[in-house]
Amino acid sequence: MLRLRAAITLLVSIMLAILVTVLCALPIILAGIVKLLLPLKPVSERISRFCDAMMYCWCEGLAVLLHLNPRLKWDVQGLDELNRNNWYLLTANHHSWADIVVLCVLFRNHLPMNKYFLKQQLAWVPFIGLACWALDMPFMRTYSRSYLSTHPERRAQDIETARRSCEKFRSRPTTIVNFVEGTRFTPEKHVRLRSPWRHLLPPKAAGIAMALSVLGLQFDKLVNVTLCYPQNDATPFLDMLCGRLTRVVVRIQLIPVDETLRGDYQNDASFKHNFQCWLNRLWHEKDMQLEKIKTEYKKAGH
Repeated sequence: MLRLRAAITLLVSIMLAILVTVLCALPIILAGIVKLLLPLKPVSERISRFCDAMMYCWCEGLAVLLHLNPRLKWDVQGLDELNRNNWYLLTANHHSWADIVVLCVLFRNHLPMNKYFLKQQLAWVPFIGLACWALDMPFMRTYSRSYLSTHPERRAQDIETARRSCEKFRSRPTTIVNFVEGTRFTPEKHVRLRSPWRHLLPPKAAGIAMALSVLGLQFDKLVNVTLCYPQNDATPFLDMLCGRLTRVVVRIQLIPVDETLRGDYQNDASFKHNFQCWLNRLWHEKDMQLEKIKTEYKKAGH
């Protein structure tokens, strides 16, 4: 009986998610075409605001879908000091596709609209790439260390591209989201990357350092988010769709953006080293926090 209910819930959730996505994505795609054909600043700014409004509608639709699951409970700390009229840089651990849904739903009324650092490959996906471009999402290429060692100019080109993307956000409050691990956590990736942390992959500092360099004076705070699904750790996104997701734990820490976090990451070796050390300390604290959350829920019998 439980399997049948989960299967029905999965089917209904997928259909509703597709419906909500299509209804919100189509206007964004059409607006993106207009933006592509009329590359004028006043037009682009109006279209960007329209696309943000449609993305907010998408977030509201996702919130309705989550509310259809009566078993889902939220354990959230740290929302109180956020303001939709400020600029924020948000960084979080990346465990599942569920993370994006959680961030969109949780922060839709507390932060300016989220802008995600995306892999460059998504720009060429039909419809999705155009929609993300219309939403001013920054695209980042990913290269192996061996490739960058023989083509160092690629790193500079990619950072400059992302820098131009971030410049667009000076005119309106924005939340730039960067999953600094660069990919979702899996046990296989954890082993392959030789992560020194139990619940996290090694963080990549270039993207977040670049955003702080470009917009550091405008960022009100850095929002450090820890996401955990203590009762559905194995497959949280599938469990979300099946109505089996029972607990979402979110811990939010606001970190002041001062001069120690702003510098020339690409050319200043000393700043680069200090920034990487700072990010590694942040990740060490996050890993301990995740361990604490999972231990507490395990002891409580949840």
